[in-house]
Amino acid sequence: MPTTPTSIPPTSRARSSRRTRASARSATSAAAGEGATTYPLTVDNCGRETTFDAAPQRVVSLDQGSTEILLSLGLEDRMVGTASWTDPVRDDLADANAAVPRLADEAPTYEVVLGADPDFVTASFGRHFAQGGVAERDRFAETGIESYLSPTDCDGDISINGGGTRTRPLTFDALYQEIRELAQIFDVPGRGEALVADLEARRQAALDGVTDTGLTVAFWFSDLKTPYVAGGLGSAGILADEVGAVNVFDDLADDWPATTWETFVDRDPDVIVMGDLSRERWPGDQAAEKIEFLQTDPVTKGLTAVAEERFIALHGAEMNPSIRLVDGLEALAEELRSLQAAA
Repeated sequence: MPTTPTSIPPTSRARSSRRTRASARSATSAAAGEGATTYPLTVDNCGRETTFDAAPQRVVSLDQGSTEILLSLGLEDRMVGTASWTDPVRDDLADANAAVPRLADEAPTYEVVLGADPDFVTASFGRHFAQGGVAERDRFAETGIESYLSPTDCDGDISINGGGTRTRPLTFDALYQEIRELAQIFDVPGRGEALVADLEARRQAALDGVTDTGLTVAFWFSDLKTPYVAGGLGSAGILADEVGAVNVFDDLADDWPATTWETFVDRDPDVIVMGDLSRERWPGDQAAEKIEFLQTDPVTKGLTAVAEERFIALHGAEMNPSIRLVDGLEALAEELRSLQAAA
């Protein structure tokens, strides 16, 4: 996990200057929005109340998931930086994304984020706001920068990726809550409702005709040596439940816990759903590397899914809690139908 370099706290003059600039920028917010949000707006976000006097004008998104929501809401003109990418941006968002600076492929430092002069920072995963991450939310607040954490990462008031553990299954409602809240914060609630309606319509269409498959699946995100697999309560658990499959690691509560190949072999899934990541953080991030490993390693080559070549590749973003989860659902449902038809 990236560490945050030691830095000198901003002076009172710097904080005052930032608030002055933010106040000046807020004057144009009503024209940029729909005029439907009433300010000041207070949002209860993962146990933290945040009040907005106006729509943010300069937002940094620390994760691909939050970035693609903001782009889908047509807010690229308010975005001054993105970070933490696992895959190429969604095709229909590529043009909008091209105009937004990428601060880092992985997590940026606190100093890099400050260099973009944001008045708002969003994140999909609470690790960015945890000790040792980009910066804690209080530290951003000290410089007049508000922050927001995706409800998909919250179990009550606790951040899952910030050190907590899920006690209840993630649902699509948490994703839709994030979309609606960000749309309200930016005074574009109509766009938020339209995006939610589109995603839900696609979700229902993907599930049309889907019945219990009876298939067991394992979701493998990354790492050849110590595979990170999907537990039963996170976003990939949603995918398995929606298509009527059984996640062989559904007894694990963490979103992406590490396991061993011996355990993987013991559970012997019918299908392996694997992350095909464009990043190159660890060996085996790409699906082709994963398949080569599975077919040549003496421990894994006897797996049922390997022997029958039952592999399904999804982008990492399609297995994470984001709008791309619907893309993943569409692809997984189609691939499982094909496997059933061929059986």
